[in-house]
Amino acid sequence: MPSLTRPETSSAGTPIALRPAGSTSAPAELPSADDAVAHTLLNCLLREVSGPEHQSVVADGRLLLRLPRRGVLLRVALRRTSLLGAHRFTGPVSEQGEDGWSEVDWRRLAEYTHDELSLRTGVRNEEFLEQIASSHDAITTALTATRPARLPDERLSAYLASEQSLLFGHRFHPTPKARTGDPHAWSAYAPEVGASFPLRHLAVRAHLIAEESAGPSATASLDALRRDLPEGYRLLPAHPWQYDTLRAHPALRAALDRGDVLDLGPGGRPFAATASVRTLYDGETFLKFSLNVRITNCLRKNSSYELSGAVALTRVLAPALADLAERFPGSAVLREPAYRTLALPDPDGTPDRDLFEGFGVIVREGLPRRLAPGTVPLLAAAVADEYPTGAAHVSRLLDGADVRTTLAWWSSYLDLLVPPVLAAYFDHGLVLEPHLQNVLLCVGPDGVPAQVLFRDLEGTKLVPEHHAATLAGLPPEVAGPMTYDAQRGWDRVVYCLLVNHIAELLAALADLHPQAEAALWARVRATLQAYADRHGCPPRLAALLAGVPLPAKANLLTRWERKADREAGYVRLPSPLAEDILRDTAGSIR
Repeated sequence: MPSLTRPETSSAGTPIALRPAGSTSAPAELPSADDAVAHTLLNCLLREVSGPEHQSVVADGRLLLRLPRRGVLLRVALRRTSLLGAHRFTGPVSEQGEDGWSEVDWRRLAEYTHDELSLRTGVRNEEFLEQIASSHDAITTALTATRPARLPDERLSAYLASEQSLLFGHRFHPTPKARTGDPHAWSAYAPEVGASFPLRHLAVRAHLIAEESAGPSATASLDALRRDLPEGYRLLPAHPWQYDTLRAHPALRAALDRGDVLDLGPGGRPFAATASVRTLYDGETFLKFSLNVRITNCLRKNSSYELSGAVALTRVLAPALADLAERFPGSAVLREPAYRTLALPDPDGTPDRDLFEGFGVIVREGLPRRLAPGTVPLLAAAVADEYPTGAAHVSRLLDGADVRTTLAWWSSYLDLLVPPVLAAYFDHGLVLEPHLQNVLLCVGPDGVPAQVLFRDLEGTKLVPEHHAATLAGLPPEVAGPMTYDAQRGWDRVVYCLLVNHIAELLAALADLHPQAEAALWARVRATLQAYADRHGCPPRLAALLAGVPLPAKANLLTRWERKADREAGYVRLPSPLAEDILRDTAGSIR
């Protein structure tokens, strides 16, 4: 499969509004890697440290932010302020000294952040500065990379281009592009450089294959990758980078020497890297591989409970997902119906864990199974990016649209996105994780939202009160990581839906029409209120509508404390949803 570009038409030749942006307020130029890293650190400090401690102020078109323990006063120019406090910065960061203000580069700002967090927590993190430098290196590489030519299938090309357009990553994570491993290897496998490559094919004796499936044909997509296997062997595809990482493992070397595993080399059609790096797509099936590489917070390995958990969730969620699809036909969830891996026994007879998890591959449904006819799927994170790094950016979808057209577009999207997420939680005890990287926005030929697709069951959790019998029937090591209590589940839903997703896409729309920010939030409130009016208004939703503070995941502190993502804490942000706030700030634009 050739790689991708930024197409301007659908496969049928119909315009899909993926055109260069018209006259808007969105930034025309991308920031340097230096500014991008510095601004991201400021975002994190404002949200998690200085903001909650009332050590920041907006004045004269600038943000002033103090690190109270380090005793440093910083400032940066503002491109736009935000009702949620998620301001847009521009230009270099400065610090106040005895002789006035002077620029501070990203390295010194990283050191100040390191010092502030050390003093705040009483512990040090020796990895932190190195991880920020790694993120800076990855952004620098992405900004200078040459993208390959586009695919003949324009719709697939547009989708993959959106997956591979995230040059800067999460703007509220201190190390959004940090990656361990050989930097030279990244050039072959990173989505930011348009990576597309064949898989490594292993033939494994059938009794050494471990797999589970939610249906009789769930593993058919794996078997179809290669048919010419010796009798008695099954195909195990591997990410080529992971194979290079594990090929020296003694048990694997012995199995290769015995002929229990045959290395067939690279083969088959190419797969393209998606935004998550380890999940690859060939236009028909997503394959989620293990990578013994830390990306942002986590080692991206499919743990054994995650392998079984994906299949178990696909089974147990079938009735709930069918109900949601019937009630909200503009949405769908991509299932994960199978996994396969290598089960070479240890001396005690149990599978070698490093190889079992290291070669585990999860099968996720491809887009053809769920995609509405005539729509173009786009990664929501690419649509909502702070900067127009690809043709999927909202400034290009709307292409200079006026305020009323923009508000109508926004309402169409909210009507697709919000109700199924709320119904999943309140009616089914199901915690979806609809952050920007887990949602595909599918647009019609006119660029208007027509469907949303939710993906990645790893982040999907069950509320135990709704699923006691189901959870009791699963092994504890699978059931435990599959659950959130009701309050933690609600925090996760609100964070992913409102703070990570809606607020960020709203910010990109407000960049186009700064005077409409309150009106955009008013549409969010109206969507929540409409759901409450139709489906009842449980206390948690009533509190949300009343304007309780919103939970924001504390990515900076989680990374500093080296916690798993599941253990991440939250900081509380002042909500822009309260009716009186919106009435006072929205003006005449509705």
